[in-house]
Amino acid sequence: MAKLKCIVSYDGAQFFGYQVQPGKRTVQREIETALSRIHHGNYVKITASGRTDRGVHALGQVFHFESPLNIPIENWSRALNSLLPDDIYIRNTETVPESFHARYDVRRKEYRYRLLTRREPDLFRRFYTLHVARPLDLFRMNEAAGYVVGTHDFSCFCAANTDVTDKVRTIYDLKVLPEGKDETVIHIAGSGFLYQMVRIITGTLLDVGSGAIPPEQVKKIITGKDRQAASQTAPACGLTLWKVTY
Repeated sequence: MAKLKCIVSYDGAQFFGYQVQPGKRTVQREIETALSRIHHGNYVKITASGRTDRGVHALGQVFHFESPLNIPIENWSRALNSLLPDDIYIRNTETVPESFHARYDVRRKEYRYRLLTRREPDLFRRFYTLHVARPLDLFRMNEAAGYVVGTHDFSCFCAANTDVTDKVRTIYDLKVLPEGKDETVIHIAGSGFLYQMVRIITGTLLDVGSGAIPPEQVKKIITGKDRQAASQTAPACGLTLWKVTY
């Protein structure tokens, strides 16, 4: 029995998230269905680095699975991609030690949240950017981002409907950078993230950038550990799981 690790990209626009849900089209279901076909109808479970919500994309999601089949490693990605829909693509497959775990061995995750910062919306980017017509002060947003970096109890940036009790996480890097003539990208990397944490941080930074709250208020929001003190959760469309490091 071999253990294999895959790096997968997917366009989340037409999925009800990563995790299997009854009667819903999900990334996990599509991959497990493809694997089961390769395994002659036998169910194969995959375990990912974490789940993504409906509408969230991934460039470098990681999952592992076990297989008794004697397929050359260089053929696995090709075989899976031949059975997967066009909005999922296996970028790489490799064998890993039996001790490897796609979720528990994660050392660093990186996300990017993409903003379309111009007056008019773009019909063809509506599933991949959040349109922000109002001007944003990137200097203020980066000042606020500095308060987020470090190890904190991030209860304020966690959705209420979660059963996670330990809400201490470490953010290694958080920057707001212009890209091209009309996009701004929020880059964030950390040891791990709470449910909807990146999207709530994004919503809060947007309020800072528009002048609704001062940058230093973010420090008070974090120390207060109150979700109600932070801003609204940004939509899923602009968010991409960029990279997972082990």
